Amino acid sequence: MSALRKPRYRVDLIGLQAACESNYWRLLKLMPQLHEQDEVRIDIDAGDGQKQALLIRVLERCPYTSTLQLAHERRHAWVTPPSMEVRLYHDAGLAEVVAAYNRRRFRGVYPYPNEQMLQPDEKYQLNQFLGEWLGYCQRHGQSAQPVSFAGQGL
Repeated sequence: MSALRKPRYRVDLIGLQAACESNYWRLLKLMPQLHEQDEVRIDIDAGDGQKQALLIRVLERCPYTSTLQLAHERRHAWVTPPSMEVRLYHDAGLAEVVAAYNRRRFRGVYPYPNEQMLQPDEKYQLNQFLGEWLGYCQRHGQSAQPVSFAGQGL
């Protein structure tokens, strides 16, 4: 008998770029004064009465890129809240996760299984998660400063 083999994972480059492009615009909506502000705090109403927030902090500014740290502020005894670093490429209009859970530089494809327990499409999943996280903050977040840049130039 021959064993059934799962087809090898192939990077969906168009899907990954689409996720990164959407994340870029979501981040600019949440932090419209990116080039002047060093951080923004968005309080989140999750409906459970617990205080939560997304803290976006600028780690680095360069002419064509910026690096942000995103951290979810809520304490759980049993799980570490999400935190990641995201690099914004202003010339391309993309935002890519470059660090998460103490790892840096994610490859496009990982062999599976692997010692780090990463999924074959780990990079895509992280960027997809970032989009869902930012979308949730846009829908349920409250900020002291305006979070939409409709009608303003970049």
